[in-house]
Amino acid sequence: MQFKNRSYEKEHLDNDNIPASDLYRTLVELDVINKRLGGYKSSKKGLARIFSARKNVHTILDLGFGGGDFIKELSRFGEKLNRPLFFYGVDLKMDCINYAERNLAGQQNKELICDDYRNISPALLEKIDVIHCSLFLHHLTDEDILSLFRFAKAHNCIILANDLHRHWLAYYSISVLTAIFSRSWLVKDDAGLSVRRAFRKKELESLLQQAGYTHYSVKWNWAFRFTIIAFE
Repeated sequence: MQFKNRSYEKEHLDNDNIPASDLYRTLVELDVINKRLGGYKSSKKGLARIFSARKNVHTILDLGFGGGDFIKELSRFGEKLNRPLFFYGVDLKMDCINYAERNLAGQQNKELICDDYRNISPALLEKIDVIHCSLFLHHLTDEDILSLFRFAKAHNCIILANDLHRHWLAYYSISVLTAIFSRSWLVKDDAGLSVRRAFRKKELESLLQQAGYTHYSVKWNWAFRFTIIAFE
């Protein structure tokens, strides 16, 4: 197994015809993975740094939000710091919208949209302070990531992302853990591939530089996560 270059093999989760019950099981397990393996901590650390640097951060666009758990976690984090937030969530899968509406029932500071982020209206984009995504970038090609970074820059949005570090230990660890504990065939089949589609720090920095960013950071967090922040 080689880890020098990113894999572009398609993950099962990127397919359109996933049975809803299988997708929902995966979303439940992704919540556990983010709790146990640092996904939520990675984004919260980044958001804390953004709060320190910018006082007027009120609205977050969450791309590929899946089950909506990051909206829930970051909303609570903002409230804890007396920095209330409003979230627009965008996902291509209607099943994710349906799941997240139930998962976030009673949470008023959100609006969920089933669409491609590139179709968001200019009027809505004017409201956005931060574009957030978690475990989203590795599903994209380098060209698509570059397009997303340029999109954020063109609309004066701060980027906050967390994604995986491509490393042999991460690959074999998550493959073993999911084989033992997961009940989702999507998680079991995609876990190792997600790592092979992931990044080295210099790759992310290069993409940010190509997009025209000069004020950015890419920081490593346990377990094998990068927190990416880009201001301008």
